[in-house]
Parts: sequence; C-alpha cells; structure tokens
Amino acid sequence: MANLEGGLGQILIGLGSNRAGHWGEPAEALQRAVDEIRAAGISVDAVSYVYWTEGIGSWQPGQYVNAVVAVDAHMSPVALLRLLKRLEARAGKRSGRPWGPRALDLDIIDYKGVVRHWGHPAPFQASNGGLMLPHARAHQRPFVLKPLLDVAPKWRHPVLMLSADELWRRCARERGGRILERAGRLQ
Repeated sequence: MANLEGGLGQILIGLGSNRAGHWGEPAEALQRAVDEIRAAGISVDAVSYVYWTEGIGSWQPGQYVNAVVAVDAHMSPVALLRLLKRLEARAGKRSGRPWGPRALDLDIIDYKGVVRHWGHPAPFQASNGGLMLPHARAHQRPFVLKPLLDVAPKWRHPVLMLSADELWRRCARERGGRILERAGRLQ
C-alpha cells in the first residue's frame, strides 16, 4: 500500500507483541490484528514493515515485534480505543508488569492531530478514560517511529511540531526499544 503523505487527518495505530497467544506467534498476532481492524469496518490505508525490536524496562523483557498502521475510522477516539482493547483481550492475556510480555498491544499514536490530556500525569489519564492524544511516549520510542516512517513519512507530532524523521533521529540510538531487524510487511 502507498505511504500517506499528510500528517493531519490520519489515524495511526501502533502494534506490538512479544509472546504467543490465541492468535499465534507475535508476527501472526500483528497480522491478525490488522485483519480484525478491517473486519470492524475500519479502512486500513497503509501498513508498515514488521520490526524486531528490543524491549524496554529494567527486567529485560526480550524482543518484540512492532508495526504501525494508518487507518480511517468513523468513530470517536474513545470508541476506537475500546475496540482496540477488545482485540487485545481476544488475542491473549498480558502480564501485569508495565511493558511486560503480551500477546498483543494496540495503541493509538495519533488520531487526526487531536490533542487530548497530553502531558497530564497517569492518575489524570486513568480518571479520564485512559486516552491521551497523541500517545504520551511515541515520540521517544524507536519501535514506534521507524514503522511510522513507513506509513506516514511526513507526519508531524501534533504537540511538539517535530517531524517523524526528526524524532526518529533523536531516539534511534536508544537502547530500549531499538530496532534490531526489519522483517516482512503486514498485508
């Protein structure tokens, strides 16, 4: 699929997995998630390559597979988040640790440039539906930015107003979340 050239008006979803679940091995779970997003009536406009990445966190969580999809959805950001959380639950359980093992992790990275609760502390997020837009840490994560560049190379962070490429160059050498290898592309 073609890359999206714009920045505003698109919805970007990050996908990740590092353990087998109901939908198979990690890379299979990402593909199944894309298929399920389509089955929910959401148009998938662009898909990234799958990247093997290093985990983040002090307890050595191992390798993940990560990707990003650009979609067009006719639902609110909160309704989309609820759908994504249902898909995560169907894919398999996740550990109770932050950044811990999971069969599937789906995050809204950007929803049409909307800024919502950005920069507020975690208790505020939890009391307001748990949705911060754009994603609170996407700009610091190589495993988000590299696949994001595949689908939206001209994307600009709605708050920081930096391009995806500028953000990628800032964090590409970070140890946590770094890109280890590019694999095939999602369909």
